Amino acid sequence: MNIPDNLKYTKEHEWVRLEEDGTITVGITDFAQGELGELVYVEIDTLGESVEKDEVFGTVEAVKTTSDLFMPISGEVLEFNSELDENEGDNPGLINSDPYGEGWIVKINPSDQAQLDELLDHKAYGELVG
Repeated sequence: MNIPDNLKYTKEHEWVRLEEDGTITVGITDFAQGELGELVYVEIDTLGESVEKDEVFGTVEAVKTTSDLFMPISGEVLEFNSELDENEGDNPGLINSDPYGEGWIVKINPSDQAQLDELLDHKAYGELVG
């Protein structure tokens, strides 16, 4: 299982990367995509909205299940990965093949960067998923 050491993680299996411009990129972990199986649809209905930490900001749908996506830190949803969007690239399988790269889901403008300190590091996340 791939758990990069340069990211932060949530107990709900989202990963977070702080970008140089201060924005945050969010996706789901390799563990999560493996548990869900082949992803067929990603819905983000919070684009342009401010979402509080731990609130649902979208869903991912796999062949057999749908799972909520939870905001890892409070902030405004700035961008939805167009490659995943059914109206644009329509390739949610990128999450399965490259969850930490091309399979990112949203970029947010954090309202409280200090919340990053509350997230799990790669070691703690590794212990969580065993």
